[in-house]
Amino acid sequence: MNTSPTPPPGDRIAKVIARAGRASRREAERLIEAGRVTVNGQKITSPALNVTSADKIVVDGRALAAPEPARLWLYHKPVGRVTTTRDEQGRPTIYDDLPEDMPRVMSIGRLDLNSEGLLLLTNDGELKRKLELPSTGWLRRYRTRVNGRPTEATFDPLRKGLVVEGEKFQPMTVTLDRQQGANAWVSVSIREGKNREVRRAMEAVGLVVNRLIRLSYGPFQLGQLKPGAVEEIRPRVLRDQLGMPDEPEPDTKKSPTKPQRKPQRRRR
Repeated sequence: MNTSPTPPPGDRIAKVIARAGRASRREAERLIEAGRVTVNGQKITSPALNVTSADKIVVDGRALAAPEPARLWLYHKPVGRVTTTRDEQGRPTIYDDLPEDMPRVMSIGRLDLNSEGLLLLTNDGELKRKLELPSTGWLRRYRTRVNGRPTEATFDPLRKGLVVEGEKFQPMTVTLDRQQGANAWVSVSIREGKNREVRRAMEAVGLVVNRLIRLSYGPFQLGQLKPGAVEEIRPRVLRDQLGMPDEPEPDTKKSPTKPQRKPQRRRR
């Protein structure tokens, strides 16, 4: 006889907030712990709470709207943009360049200030979490320019897996493409995407990365997307690639959207 207690109905509140696109699950937990969330008029400080559609959730004084269908965009991040909503040093962020008609979005993973290429954006916190999990194991492919004259043997430690500053990196796929003067172009594929992983791994074998371009993230490709442009993935592709539920397809443009800079645009 099963004597385990029946779990309460609904979903954990942080998951519900994330699903509504208000914040990632981790960010939602921080909002809750800071006392910025109420449920049915009562402030809560612990994310250990299940809620249903009958509960009224308010975050920072705004009622939580019903979750929209999960959406995903490809964005070609240029060099010189930080992947945060705000920057304490006043540097431009990726959100400064996104089209005005886009909903609130979050980045899936990050690219550092001096890196460029494919960045995935989503309006759905749960989708963000799912695609960032190490267990997803999606391959990230990069084209890298390094200063120096490496040989194939130079990259053997990366192919075997190495430890950098106490952090273990999984084996990488590394190919020396060509030498160009004092620099060499190298193709690198990784599955974990730890903080500055490619740059740190190259430094560990005596090379300095002076250009880093992400070409793909799992099945999604940078292709011919121009720097600063955004292109939405059709819901049918999400269903095929990610097992997303059937949703009506929004009326979106098939062509890439170029950024429309607004000097006094409100920060998201």
